Amino acid sequence: MSKIEKLRNKTKIIEKEVKKRIVTYITAALGLVAALAWNDAIKALISYLFPLNKNSLLVKFIYAVIVTVIVTIFTIYISKLFSRNEKE
Repeated sequence: MSKIEKLRNKTKIIEKEVKKRIVTYITAALGLVAALAWNDAIKALISYLFPLNKNSLLVKFIYAVIVTVIVTIFTIYISKLFSRNEKE
C-alpha cells in the first residue's frame, strides 16, 4: 500500500469521525432545547399546583430533588440497557 493510499484511508476515517461528532453535537443541542422546554413546562406546573410563592426557595429545592431523582433513575436504566446490548 502506497503512502498516498494510506493518507487517503486516514482522511476517510477522519471525515467519518468528524461527521459522527457533528451529528452527536447537533443531537445534544436539540436534546438541550427539549430539556429547557420541559424545564419551563414543569416549572409552570409546579407553580400552578403549589401557588405558594413562585420564587419560593423550598419549591425550587423540591423541583431540583425530583428532577435529580428522575434523571438518576433514567440514567441507571439506560446504562443497564446498553450494557446488556453490548454483552449480546
